Amino acid sequence: MDASTRGDMDMETGEERGGVDPLTELARRLALTTARDMTRGMFFLGVLEVVRRVAGEAARTRCFRTSKERRFVPFFLYPVNDFLRLTYCAAGLLAPRLGGFDSALRSMGEQATRDFLASALGRTLMTAAGGSPRRLVEHLPWSYSASVSYGERHVSWESERQGCLHMRRDFMPPPYHEGGMLTVLRTLGATNVRVEGHERQLLDCDYAVAWE
Repeated sequence: MDASTRGDMDMETGEERGGVDPLTELARRLALTTARDMTRGMFFLGVLEVVRRVAGEAARTRCFRTSKERRFVPFFLYPVNDFLRLTYCAAGLLAPRLGGFDSALRSMGEQATRDFLASALGRTLMTAAGGSPRRLVEHLPWSYSASVSYGERHVSWESERQGCLHMRRDFMPPPYHEGGMLTVLRTLGATNVRVEGHERQLLDCDYAVAWE
């Protein structure tokens, strides 16, 4: 973690999710990444857009400096360790404005889903779902595999409108994915959507999903 990232976060983050310090959590996640772990440029651009919209261009530039890249191409793959640094820096800057660190992560997850749905991959997902929230959830493992190079995911069901997305070796914190899943289900018109992540290990989480 570079000094500028640490400085941004030290000033503006608190502890959430059971007293987890964001700096400590980031360091633990970064330690588990490899050079093969990549994610799409559209998600970097989405984080930067949330920062610009909420906190202004100067804050966007401040976050952009956490990456070695000078520009991001939406469908190119970039190291997830850079994305983690960017996301945690952005959440630290946005936390006071969005109601906390986890709320900022959810906002970035929401933007990630909006950007994904606007892409060719997102349109394929919505076609496969055919207007059905259940079919959409069943296709979420595919959508994640098309977006990142790491992790395993599968879905299990408890009832017609209540299931669980099991993520293994996924680097993003639960609030980020909660925001994304809430957004994609609401896009299909699902009501009273509930998504709650239950961490099993640092990179393993089960997301309980339900709607009416």
